[in-house]
Amino acid sequence: MNKLGLVVGLLEDDEDMAALVGQWLEEAGYATRLFRSVGEYRRRQGSEAVDLLLLDWMLPDGSGIEVIEGIRSSANSRLPVVFLTARDTEDDIVRGLASGGDDYVVKPPKRRELIARVSVVLRRHGADAEAGETIELAPYSLDAKRRRISVDGREVDLTQREFDLASFLFRRHGRIVSRDALLENVWNLSSAVSTRTVDTHVSRLRKKLELSGEHGWRLAAIYQHGYRLEPI
Repeated sequence: MNKLGLVVGLLEDDEDMAALVGQWLEEAGYATRLFRSVGEYRRRQGSEAVDLLLLDWMLPDGSGIEVIEGIRSSANSRLPVVFLTARDTEDDIVRGLASGGDDYVVKPPKRRELIARVSVVLRRHGADAEAGETIELAPYSLDAKRRRISVDGREVDLTQREFDLASFLFRRHGRIVSRDALLENVWNLSSAVSTRTVDTHVSRLRKKLELSGEHGWRLAAIYQHGYRLEPI
């Protein structure tokens, strides 16, 4: 079962390693997306957003350092990234972290340690909150257990779908969420379905929660990528 709709991307060209780590992640409750090269990741990243990227350093058409530098200078700069690589010197680890890595795991990975590190990084970025937790993005307060959301203490009436959409976006604040990800995780529909439904619901949610900057947060449309809930 997919854990809170979280998707972990794996940029890895070693098929055996990708299969093993992918199995561990799925057994831990995460959905996975495999990218076998830098080129494939760049082609698919706009339409197949992930909540965290496990990144190899040595790839057939580039390096992990190039990938993370590109991420950190992009519209999706807050994407959590964990290096998973055979490069194990102190200089390598320092360089990986200095380039923007949130954590660094040396191959061969240990199952429990890797899953724990993924969970910690996601939690640090606010995505791995428990289903019953309250998410505070002042002046917004989202109570997942009671399925209520308030602005400055004033409760806002949302439909069930609107609340699910708000919860998904609030857990990923600061990061781009693609329309495909919303369709799959909020509507449980194939990404082949028209995205007009998503756009309509996002527009309604933006109006109801006053997410156009009135309260310090904006639900912005990111051209050709999706949406991002961001502070202003």
